[in-house]
Amino acid sequence: MKKSFVALAVMAAAGAAMAQSSVQVYGIVDAWVGSERLRVDNGNGLEGERQTKVDSGGISGSRFGFKGSEDLGSGLKANFLLEQGFAVDDGSTEAGQAFTRQAYVGFSGGFGEVKLGKVWTAYDDISGATNSAFDSKFSATSNVFVSNGYTANPKNGVYYATPVVSGFSGAFSYALGEDKSAAKSASKIYAAHVKYENGPVFAGLAYQREDSGIAGDPAVKFIRLNGSYDLGAAKLLASYGRVASGDTKANEYHIGVDVPLGGNLTLSGGYAYSKVKDAGVTEGKGSGWGVALGYNLSKRTMAYAGVNNTKWKDGVGAVVGKYDLYAVGVKHTF
Repeated sequence: MKKSFVALAVMAAAGAAMAQSSVQVYGIVDAWVGSERLRVDNGNGLEGERQTKVDSGGISGSRFGFKGSEDLGSGLKANFLLEQGFAVDDGSTEAGQAFTRQAYVGFSGGFGEVKLGKVWTAYDDISGATNSAFDSKFSATSNVFVSNGYTANPKNGVYYATPVVSGFSGAFSYALGEDKSAAKSASKIYAAHVKYENGPVFAGLAYQREDSGIAGDPAVKFIRLNGSYDLGAAKLLASYGRVASGDTKANEYHIGVDVPLGGNLTLSGGYAYSKVKDAGVTEGKGSGWGVALGYNLSKRTMAYAGVNNTKWKDGVGAVVGKYDLYAVGVKHTF
């Protein structure tokens, strides 16, 4: 009888431990096959060969990861996440990094959430939230927005997100460069966002500043305002972006729409435009459109097809580059 009580106590303790902590293996495997061509004018007209290829990440970047949480009581949890990106077409990863996308540990509770490590910035939380074509390689913004060159997941980061109150929330992130020397100050990246998400309405405003620490080198500042409204029959998407560094400034615009076609089929497309000026003089313009069609074969598997067409012009309107992509692919989550 005594042994039975001991066994029951051990089983109960094990059950409580399992309820209080968990670890999950997850990921995305996304591959596409299609035709891609980039043509650039190097003084002899537009030049560039079309490539037929199998590539990774048509809709979402391929990745695998480990995440978990432990219930510490009173609504407090300890959390971690380790996430590695990879190219499914050749199996490659970025050399020198075990976790290229994210690697953090932190706490969450009634106060919000804190993360320490390599994390997406508060700006990134908003950046792609209303991109058409499922915020993918086919999105009209992918080759047009200058602000796509921001630093998305810097190392040595501190991130805080507020709890959601009546649809409103915010976040702040700060990344330490840890590269101070006798010749320069430490570089740093800080970002913040506020957003409202309730019912059919989403609106988000984000800001990010990147300082190199080098005297006389102007900081790069990014602003993004995104919004969407779900009408049921269609979801309207819109974005405005601005990038500034010294006398160089860029303005960016995007409109798009998601259209459910019934069942598991969704069509999403949009148009994007950008203009870059230096000291008030137009230096270049970019424009493009993109369309993607996604069919959910199950809760975890999507078949898709997409098109992207982009054009770049110099300050006087001459075409200096063109890009186009036609592809079909499959995305599987686990």
